[in-house]
Amino acid sequence: MNYGIAFTPLVPAIVLWIALAAIVVIALVLLLARARGAAVRVAALALFLLALANPSFTREDRDPLTSIVAVVVDKSPSQNFGNRTRETAQAQEALVDSLKKIKGLEVRVIDAGQADGETDGTKLFGALASALSDVPVDRVAGAFLITDGRVHDIPANAAALGFQAPVHALISGQKDERDRRIAITAAPRFGIVGQTQTITYRLDDQGVSNERAKVTVRRDGEVINERTLTSGQTASVDVDIKHAGPNIVEIEASPLERELTPVNNRAVVAIDGVRDKLRVLLVSGEPHSGERTWRNLLKSDASVDLVHFTILRPPEKQDGTPINELSLIAFPTRELFQQKINEFQLIIFDRYARQGVLPIAYFDNIARYVRSGGAVLVSAGPDYASNTSIWRTPLDSVLPAEPVGVTEKPFYAHLSDVGKRHPVTRGLEGAASEPPHWSRFFRTVDTRNPVNPPVMTGADGKPLLFLSRFGEGRVALLLSDHIWLWARGYEGGGPHLDLLRRTSHWLMKQPDLDEEALRLQVQGKDLVVVRQTMSDSVQPVSVTSPSGVARDLTLSPGEPGEWRASLPANELGLWQATDGTLKALINVGPTNPKEFSEVTSTTETLKPLTQATGGDAVRVVDGSRVELPRVVPVRSSSAFHGDGWMGVRMRDASVVKGVGVLPIFAGLIGLLLLLGAFAATWVREGR
Repeated sequence: MNYGIAFTPLVPAIVLWIALAAIVVIALVLLLARARGAAVRVAALALFLLALANPSFTREDRDPLTSIVAVVVDKSPSQNFGNRTRETAQAQEALVDSLKKIKGLEVRVIDAGQADGETDGTKLFGALASALSDVPVDRVAGAFLITDGRVHDIPANAAALGFQAPVHALISGQKDERDRRIAITAAPRFGIVGQTQTITYRLDDQGVSNERAKVTVRRDGEVINERTLTSGQTASVDVDIKHAGPNIVEIEASPLERELTPVNNRAVVAIDGVRDKLRVLLVSGEPHSGERTWRNLLKSDASVDLVHFTILRPPEKQDGTPINELSLIAFPTRELFQQKINEFQLIIFDRYARQGVLPIAYFDNIARYVRSGGAVLVSAGPDYASNTSIWRTPLDSVLPAEPVGVTEKPFYAHLSDVGKRHPVTRGLEGAASEPPHWSRFFRTVDTRNPVNPPVMTGADGKPLLFLSRFGEGRVALLLSDHIWLWARGYEGGGPHLDLLRRTSHWLMKQPDLDEEALRLQVQGKDLVVVRQTMSDSVQPVSVTSPSGVARDLTLSPGEPGEWRASLPANELGLWQATDGTLKALINVGPTNPKEFSEVTSTTETLKPLTQATGGDAVRVVDGSRVELPRVVPVRSSSAFHGDGWMGVRMRDASVVKGVGVLPIFAGLIGLLLLLGAFAATWVREGR
């Protein structure tokens, strides 16, 4: 219960101040003049002024409020190393029990730092601020952090905490921990496909010195470099960018004896491969209505460097025109098909037949080019079934089907069962309806002895489009020259851009269009496992998290040819997946997560802040036992720690339950005081 005096003036404050000034002047005049009854007169005026100020006696009934202390428990992945999980649990239990024994103290326990796949590093002070956001500053008794000391949101100074109370850190882990890690010092984010990029890294050993380690560098799981480094040594490695999209480079050091964890022995760099220019050679034979379809498609792609030749004057055409009067450019066959053939990613024959332009030996070069990793696309018309067909050359060894004739008949192109699963043709716009929602073709080349099933069929279910592999290379065979009807919008047209572009990119080995592939994708907070296959079933996939925890996933069918499963992407770093045959890698978050960059426990990172608040940072592990300092309440002090003890600042906060008010000059009491003052003045004047 608190007592006091409160004022509720009957007139504005300015009137009170003027009256006070007047009373002071009158008092000085009376005192200097040594007037009779000066003191009584001044007292009467003062009582009158006090009555205008309207003072009241107050009584407050208050209930004391508890002081609040926060216990922040570090649940970050680094707390799983060694025995830290057990040590933290024991320290939390002992600390909370000690705090609850202090009368008038409320304990709030906050779990913080859990891996969520988004936050890089351990954020304990952010969690502390959120937990105390509804607590008045004058009720905060302090905070205890149970952690390994690797905290990444430490305020710059104690004032940034927002309260004046001690912060203590209880550190888990052993003092003599040792660990090894690979630190990336310089790494590119992008690289041109076919060129090299340099990654610089350093071998960091904590707790030891002058140790040697074998360092292995892998690109997409393939070993590309091995060397031996000494603790603290920096090295560089040149990495060939093999393909477009993410090129995952792993740099892994051999384990250190008795090290805390091997998780950070490996660092990951994801280099996005960007194609500079895709060189495409387009050879058009007999002129026809759709001759410019391929040219327009390829010229519209800024990433394609197109070389286009149209055979307008075969060698057998002799009309007597002098060579120096011809405006046609000679076809540089030797330069293209012997000297520079390997510089092209794709060769397209558009209705090309043997006209004596290319010697037979050059077709043998093209076949070898395919088997060694090149790509050929044949857009065929009646020429493919003629006596001058390119089938009747050494190129027949890499063509997927033998021509036997031509069918002149209108038909709708359909996706075969294989085509519904193949990434090139799956989901083509208009394919889901019957008949397909695109225009008809009117001619197809008949074939026999196919090396694999077609992805599209034509008239009477005959093959229309083959996608085949030969050695390291790929070949596409389109058995109709009427794709231009789709491009011209005849009968509504068709998805010629999607079909031709996907076909070209599949031939040039775009990874997203591979028939058999295992991929990892991050969608929101989930990691999605996608298995692309042409089979009817798939094997379970084993997924390994950055911390080394593996789990098996059973995939469910999605779109035709795709099987999927998902799990929470709750850790930053390199995730791996394998079904025993294929392997996929993806890096979630930054290249080197802070959580795994330094994992040895320490008191040094938190000690400056804790001591600035009057607290301290101490280890809780003594050998194999967990021992905590005594926790004591402290009323008033600038230091809240000492030899074997830690203190919390007890507050005197309270809440008002009721207020009693007794005006002094109201009613009879006030009237008697004023009358008494003036009566005393009259009596004194009458003497």
